[in-house]
Amino acid sequence: MATSVSEGRGVHETQEGSDGGGAEEDEGSITGSEVSSVVNNGSVISTVPDRHGFLGGAQYCPEEKQLVSPVVVLRRERKWLAMIGSWEKYMDKNYKKVRERCRKGIPASVRPRAWLYLCSGHHLMKQHRGLYAQLARQEGDPRWVDDIRKDLHRQFPYHEMFAQQEGHGQQDLLEVLKSFSILNPEVGYCQAQAPIAAFLLMHMPAEEAFWCLVSICDKYLSGYYSQGMEALQIDGDVLFGLLKKVSPAVYKHLKKQKIEPILYMTEWFLCVFTRTLPWPTLLRIWDMFLCEGIKVIFKVALIVLKYSLGQSGVLKKCPTMYETLEVLRSPPERYMEELFVVTQIQRLSLTEEDFEYEHERQVVKRSKEKDKARRKDR
Repeated sequence: MATSVSEGRGVHETQEGSDGGGAEEDEGSITGSEVSSVVNNGSVISTVPDRHGFLGGAQYCPEEKQLVSPVVVLRRERKWLAMIGSWEKYMDKNYKKVRERCRKGIPASVRPRAWLYLCSGHHLMKQHRGLYAQLARQEGDPRWVDDIRKDLHRQFPYHEMFAQQEGHGQQDLLEVLKSFSILNPEVGYCQAQAPIAAFLLMHMPAEEAFWCLVSICDKYLSGYYSQGMEALQIDGDVLFGLLKKVSPAVYKHLKKQKIEPILYMTEWFLCVFTRTLPWPTLLRIWDMFLCEGIKVIFKVALIVLKYSLGQSGVLKKCPTMYETLEVLRSPPERYMEELFVVTQIQRLSLTEEDFEYEHERQVVKRSKEKDKARRKDR
């Protein structure tokens, strides 16, 4: 990464959805208590989406737990609306209050607007008025456009927005990713950008999703999608170094089996956990990620490693690399739940200095290895 873990890539810095209510139900209409199902590609899915728009698949959660009362949610909505109305003042003089409210969870009704402001996407939109529309009209590099088209159907196929082939959701996704590849020709298109763009499109219009994607790739995940992905490899080594402090037993196990971090953390970091976490947990993690930066993703990864492998008897059941990676590919559900993950993030005893020290150590180590390799080639 071009900048350190705790600087630059954590920017200290809506469209509100409609219930579509008001229409009377016909006699034969489907109600929440009369959910039917259909078969899609061999999988049974509901004809009634959950509150996040999923009709089936691993993310589907029709009976989501209500962790906060409606009264508290309403109070938080008002606070967020007032804060967004005086955004620059809060960011300049009361950032800790913004961070505190992000950690508590952003109300769903204001989350799209809050995310846009947190990552400074609103500034980019103002600075480049009309640019997205221009980019969207361009044809783009055929090489990237072909790759993007091949990946469209793979992005959350059980979500109502992307379930239809060549539907509005897939068309918006194509335009956002194509526009990004035109704006950043050196990076072009990377498959891991697609789930992030799709995730953003579920919460905001295409233009806002585009500028959020630009900000995330430039500031939060700097260097992740470049050739060689050296920034990602360094962060993998940083993660492994931090694991030694957080869970020595798991660290020793992975080291003994010679499992490189790149084998298990690539999708977590490149896709910002959009392919890994349950949806309620993912939303809370993004609330914090867009406020505090990449160190939030480090913390989630450390929690996955510590609790997936560190519980009694688990390591004995993982005698080889195969079993170990299988556990990490499908972490136990109880350790991925919203309340558990958010609580454990707050309990992790890692300081800014820990991140800085480990990052600097890994950069120096990699630089020495490169120098050694160059001398050997002479």
